[in-house]
Amino acid sequence: MSEMANTDPEGVDGVRMTWNLWPRTKVDASKCVIPLAATISPIRPHPDIPTLPYAPLRCKTCSSALNPFSRVDFTAKIWICPFCFQRNHFPPHYSQISETNLPGELYPQYTTIQYTLPNHPSANPNFDPNLQPHSPPSPVFLFVLDTCMIEEEIEFVKSALRRAIGLLPDNALVGLISYGTQVQVHELGFAEMSKVYVFRGSKEISKDQIMEQLGLGGAARRTAGGYQKGISAGGFAASGVTRFLLPASDCEYTLNSLLDELQTDQWPVPPGSRAARCTGVALSVAAGLLAACNPGTGARIIALVGGPCTEGPGTIVSKDLSDPVRSHKDLDKDAAPYFKKAVKYYEGLAKQLVSQGHVLDLFASALDQVGVAEMKVVVERTGGLVVLSESFGHSVFKDSFKRIFEEGEQSLGLCFNGTLEINCSKEIKIQGIIGPCTSLEKKGPSVADTVIGEGNTTAWKMCGLDKSTCLTVLFDLSSGDRSNNPGGAYPQLYLQFLTSYQSPDGQLVLRVTTVTRRWVDVAVGSEELVQGFDQETAAVVMARIASLKMETEDAFDATRWLDRLLIRLCSKFGDYRKDDPSSFTLNPSFSLFPQFMFNLRRSQFVQVFNNSPDETAYFRMLLNRENITNAAVMIQPSLISYSFNSLPTPALLDVASIAADRILLLDSYFSVVVFHGMTIAQWRNLGYQDRPEHQAFAQLLQAPQDDAQIIIRDRFPVPRLVVCDQHGSQARFLLAKLNPSATYNNANEMAAGSDVIFTDDVSLQVFFEHLQRLAVQS
Repeated sequence: MSEMANTDPEGVDGVRMTWNLWPRTKVDASKCVIPLAATISPIRPHPDIPTLPYAPLRCKTCSSALNPFSRVDFTAKIWICPFCFQRNHFPPHYSQISETNLPGELYPQYTTIQYTLPNHPSANPNFDPNLQPHSPPSPVFLFVLDTCMIEEEIEFVKSALRRAIGLLPDNALVGLISYGTQVQVHELGFAEMSKVYVFRGSKEISKDQIMEQLGLGGAARRTAGGYQKGISAGGFAASGVTRFLLPASDCEYTLNSLLDELQTDQWPVPPGSRAARCTGVALSVAAGLLAACNPGTGARIIALVGGPCTEGPGTIVSKDLSDPVRSHKDLDKDAAPYFKKAVKYYEGLAKQLVSQGHVLDLFASALDQVGVAEMKVVVERTGGLVVLSESFGHSVFKDSFKRIFEEGEQSLGLCFNGTLEINCSKEIKIQGIIGPCTSLEKKGPSVADTVIGEGNTTAWKMCGLDKSTCLTVLFDLSSGDRSNNPGGAYPQLYLQFLTSYQSPDGQLVLRVTTVTRRWVDVAVGSEELVQGFDQETAAVVMARIASLKMETEDAFDATRWLDRLLIRLCSKFGDYRKDDPSSFTLNPSFSLFPQFMFNLRRSQFVQVFNNSPDETAYFRMLLNRENITNAAVMIQPSLISYSFNSLPTPALLDVASIAADRILLLDSYFSVVVFHGMTIAQWRNLGYQDRPEHQAFAQLLQAPQDDAQIIIRDRFPVPRLVVCDQHGSQARFLLAKLNPSATYNNANEMAAGSDVIFTDDVSLQVFFEHLQRLAVQS
């Protein structure tokens, strides 16, 4: 693991695969137990990726881009596509190429390369001219603010918004919608007094009605030209949109005055009732307002939600406080009367936003649920960000919210209007993608019959994507026998990922990543195959598939499914004598995998007990969009031990790692825990660290705090920092993640001073003994 930390496991290409050598036939692939899958970080920055100032050459048959694996005949000026073997002529401006004079895209080391494409449609044959505005469009940030909150929470939100508006680039366009029982759209272009358009929150309104009411319909657009002559912010040719969306530099004062005046929702709430909150209608009005922008304008709806929707479409619970918000048990028993209807409503909204190319970001802060589980479909399909916290005053919200607008090192690198296309060798079929995107239903020969996630296509839309976006692509092989098929004679397989997107400064970029792997004949021997297994990637892919199945298949038992899969994997790839568990050993390429599965079974992705549907939806959305290294930490946290007599060292994720004279630092992605052993805590409480002769102790206390800050600084959403002591109430954040090798059942065997976990869960050792016994059964 430590070697891996030094080298970048994703490499320049940002691609990792479950298997780095592929079996040749569908039957052999099914025997591998773990599916053929790749994870791709489509726009992850890397210093070694060159950028070329022109559009790529495309194959005339399969439209894949020229790449280092293309065979080139320099005398005839022809290149052969490695995907479909089509011969393509180089155009005249490539006439100078030779073995010694190669264009950038043919250099063997440039398997990933970027092209900046001209913004002018006529100069760019690969893009739909209807979609591209002629000047670099300004990004739009439309804030949608819930006002059914207590005074204190509203003040927290206002200060976060003021800070955000100050950080926005000057050309960014800003709009504000506030809502409670009704929706208020604030007209920023009218600074003399505050002017508001109000929508009823109790019934669904169509996109056309919204545009008509805001004066953005066809007729209104013609008259709006006279209202503000000559404005064309972000390429909106003097449309009425400029009344609601203004450049940040022009409306900072107006916005701040509006925020000063903004109060909590004034609608009376009868005792024993919840506030009437129309989140669904507010988001629909926001989408309708953005529909009036030019298509292809990068726009984000940033929703700040402080409680459950109880009014109009998207309602998740009744107004009667005696009705609890739905739980996992209610969803299992089909006893959540609003759930399916709300999800259906948000699916419709997702479709509308995807067709407009716009993103929904969700910041939910409340002690109870707000409906993240229902809204998940819109956030995920538009590639939006999601942050869940207890209060708008909590650092998890405040620091994460600030990160969206920051530039430089801390920037998230938010990009817009992405599409991903995948080309593959002809034996390979694509089942689908798990992650933040939407299928564009683009059919082709490489579409598989079975669908997993967003499938039935070779192209996907990503309205929003950022530096850490990572998608999981699941593959299948065509069923024909490859031995007598000419395609089977080729030793290599090829995959190409083409991601086009609009960068934060409005530039159109196309990134092309072409990777190759080798086919292996499993019949000859599976040793080669084993060497190419990536256990970390496989663990994360299985977690993503299990989460998806738990959401889409009724009565799916994830624990049993994972156990069966692990037993099959171990009996296929383990070394053992039949029916002799003591003879069982696993190749090092697989040795960490059972431990990952043990932790996955106990994780918040599989064990929903104790978590609300909102929390589970939140955890899964982040699992599906983060890179492998981050997702692996979500499944199996890392633990570092600090003590007087040694440097900080990785510790076993086990209750035995707890000691009175140690400090532990646990990183479980969503929270970072600094845990002080009993003796350390006592010395700290006595103030030893402040005495000059105990400098070493002061340094020991500080080291894990510094390391925790390094983790927190680079992560989005910002994790919760928990500082606790052994036997303290917050110690549960650590204990819940540790292997229970010491429980109340075997406490008498344990060393003095170590902790005991009160649980009936089996320990890793017992789990592994069961696994060995079942894997070697004949």
